[in-house]
Amino acid sequence: MASSSGNDDDLTIPRAAINKMIKETLPNVRVANDARELVVNCCTEFIHLISSEANEICNKSDKKTISPEHVINALESLGFASYITEVKDVLQECKTVALKRRKASSRLENLGIPEEELLRQQQELFAKARQQQAELAQQEWLQMQQAAQQAQMAAASASVAQQASSSQDEDDEDDM
Repeated sequence: MASSSGNDDDLTIPRAAINKMIKETLPNVRVANDARELVVNCCTEFIHLISSEANEICNKSDKKTISPEHVINALESLGFASYITEVKDVLQECKTVALKRRKASSRLENLGIPEEELLRQQQELFAKARQQQAELAQQEWLQMQQAAQQAQMAAASASVAQQASSSQDEDDEDDM
């Protein structure tokens, strides 16, 4: 397990990953805990060895990113040339899986609906939204018109009432 000190010597592969690989590789074999720990340490050391050599090869070729070719060259320079064919096969398999994932992640392809149909549906939704917006604006306009008419009627009623009141006052004065 990785410790909090951040020291490179403390970095290891998660035990759960190693346990899973051991069970998949040797399903009917029991492996002692200290043997599992030894496998973890060997894997960690192997990865450190290969990555350090690949980094040196990368630096010598004035690159800043370790590529698969750097790793393959590191395997060869460290005497693991017998693994290169299998490593290349695994690399090709990883590239194929990554390509399939990228294709599968495309939302349009996952829908199974042609792009033209999606575009038509989108245009229908936009038209429907525009229609709803126009209806809403029409309703708001009608409400404003009604409010204005009511205000005019109220003002006219108030004016008529005021005129009636003032003519009543005049009639009352005349009666006196």
